[in-house]
Amino acid sequence: MTPLPPRSPIGRKATNLLVTIWAVTSALLGILILFWITKEVLVRGLAALNLAFFTRLPTPPGVPGGGMVNAIFGTAILTLLASLVAVPLGLLGGIFLSEFGQESRVADNSRFSANVLMGMPSIIVGVFAYAVLVVPKKTFSGYAGAFALGIIMLPVVTRTTEDMLRLVPNTLREAALALGAPRWRVTLDVVFRAAKAGLITGVLLAVARVSGETAPLMFTALNNPFWPRSLSEPTPNLTVTIFDYAMSPYPDWQTKAWGASLIIMLGVLFLTIMARGLLREKQR
Repeated sequence: MTPLPPRSPIGRKATNLLVTIWAVTSALLGILILFWITKEVLVRGLAALNLAFFTRLPTPPGVPGGGMVNAIFGTAILTLLASLVAVPLGLLGGIFLSEFGQESRVADNSRFSANVLMGMPSIIVGVFAYAVLVVPKKTFSGYAGAFALGIIMLPVVTRTTEDMLRLVPNTLREAALALGAPRWRVTLDVVFRAAKAGLITGVLLAVARVSGETAPLMFTALNNPFWPRSLSEPTPNLTVTIFDYAMSPYPDWQTKAWGASLIIMLGVLFLTIMARGLLREKQR
């Protein structure tokens, strides 16, 4: 076996220095862009926030004033409905992958499908929900929007649940089984309690993932300038409202689009900080 030719220490140190400078520069550039975006949204968005913004309906085009209370309420309803469907299914899927399926063929195919869904562009999910629910019903609806958001949430909750449950030591499972507890009781009372912080983290990250989605809702829930009387009709939401207002020629609407962007940004930031805090507690 031919030995590798010796490398100059100066060359190794120079390469290490260049890679270190490149990595630090890239990280600083990302942080700078993040703070720049946050600063712009914060400064421009604060100008739109007042009592009317949170209590009044939108005004007609070209008329200043009004608010986005219907869009805030509609976004909360769509997110809640999607969570009620996706979170239980995701938890059950994660339990199967971690506790029962493990390395079986069904589990491997499920993991592959979940990973593909996690990387799939959200607009494709929106087109799918449009073809499945909107076209047959011949109307946009909040149910279609919640369906699209639920599809986006499902793989995130599933994979996070599996990862968190796998971090629980097997000795806890074996000790509970040795006491005569059935497998389902061990999973719910022992494994779930040990991974509680991580599971909540996964749910919060999934909610944050869908909070800023626009493309799926443009194909499904669309928008509505009034209170949502029924989820069977177009439902107001913040993301599509931001798109409509930002593309309008009216300065008042453009300012309100910045305000709605600030609301979403603060909501996602709050959920992310909460998730990181829970995950840090789990690691301790």
